[in-house]
Amino acid sequence: MGVKAVILAAGKGTRMKSELPKVLHEAAGRPLVSWMLDTLVKAAVEDTAVVVGYRAPEVAALLPAGVVAVEQTEQLGTGHAAAVGISGLDLGDDDVVLVLPGDMPLITAETVSDLIETHRAAGASATVLTVHAPDPHGYGRVVRDHDGMVAAIVEQRDATPELLAIDEVNTSVYAFSAAGLAELLQRIEPHNAQGEFYLTDAVALLNGDGKRVAAMATHAAEGLGVNSHAQLAEAASALRGRINRKWMEEGVAMTDPARVYLDADVELAPGVVIHPDTHVTGASVIGSGTSLGPSTFIADSNIGSDCRVWYSVLRSVEVASNVTIGPYASLRPGTRLGEGSKAGTFVEIKETDLGPGAKVPHLSYIGDASIGADANVGAGTITANYDGYQKHRTVIGDRVKIGSDNVLIAPVEIGDDAWTGAGSVISRDVSPGSLGVARSHQKEIEGYAERRRNRAKEKDQQ
Repeated sequence: MGVKAVILAAGKGTRMKSELPKVLHEAAGRPLVSWMLDTLVKAAVEDTAVVVGYRAPEVAALLPAGVVAVEQTEQLGTGHAAAVGISGLDLGDDDVVLVLPGDMPLITAETVSDLIETHRAAGASATVLTVHAPDPHGYGRVVRDHDGMVAAIVEQRDATPELLAIDEVNTSVYAFSAAGLAELLQRIEPHNAQGEFYLTDAVALLNGDGKRVAAMATHAAEGLGVNSHAQLAEAASALRGRINRKWMEEGVAMTDPARVYLDADVELAPGVVIHPDTHVTGASVIGSGTSLGPSTFIADSNIGSDCRVWYSVLRSVEVASNVTIGPYASLRPGTRLGEGSKAGTFVEIKETDLGPGAKVPHLSYIGDASIGADANVGAGTITANYDGYQKHRTVIGDRVKIGSDNVLIAPVEIGDDAWTGAGSVISRDVSPGSLGVARSHQKEIEGYAERRRNRAKEKDQQ
């Protein structure tokens, strides 16, 4: 009485007009086929085989441990794909076999579980998942008999005007009884111009054998398959809506949820506040009380509690609590910001440790550096970390005061409690507690402005 599944993921998806296999296109941070796999795990499906074809190694490489990839070397239709898929499963006669497309990210685990229960309760050989479509054009119509069983699935091109009025359509999701399924799929014949084996023909064969074919209708949105970039965007929007609602129910505030973009694997603590046009992607984790946005992009970053991040970009960054970032900061991979630190306006930081309470308030580039606790980096400071061949590190100690418009030529070390003068180019180490100054003496040339004006007049008179 187990439940097994076959996901059909062999097609290219020609309407996507992309070299990437359709099922690898992402919606809300996950490839389409991963959404389906996650749904099956939540529905307690025991074993899953994924039928791969176009660029099979790339699709197979994405599959988690325990999921079998079965290659369909020729794409000969859904019936043929299902037959290939079940060859990768160890089936018992009492098992239920789900067959699902890999491009339906909106189907839920609850719906899959209900389909299994409906199939068992009906004592059917097959059960079709259907939806009542607002616009059924192009879909196979589900024709029911007086008992509510499926009498036929009629494709659009074969339907009479009476059948075209039916709004219940096939989603291409099925539950089959495993007993005799392999033989049933082998009986399908390619009676079409494409020479393909259609899984819908299995329904007709079962009806011809006097077997019961049931149907279960679900919400129309769950039946959305992705065949174009427009449909991909529609599915992604619906998934983001679900994600946002879930987090708001768990205590996350969003001032305009329609303009908040969260990937599926993001983790948020209660008390997070998200402002419009904020994107949080990858495996990012955000702590309680932190405010994000507006207009902020965060990828694969961990941000502690009670932080403020706005108008900024963070990529693979570790941020402690009570940190201020932005506006207009760019924090690149390898950046770690300590408790109570600040990366301010128009600041770029990469591969740098910023100690507790340290501040880089504005207009600076800090790369390959270590900055100690409570240090302050003046406006316009640059760590010159690249000599044309190699990167070198800058070490700034605790409580250091770096003057404005400094260039720190790495490798260089500024000792604890040291200062550097504004406008300095620091190329040698500065001892702890000392003042490092490296700039030419100011000169004053008297009468310069008048002489300059006179030269300009002489030039105009020539």
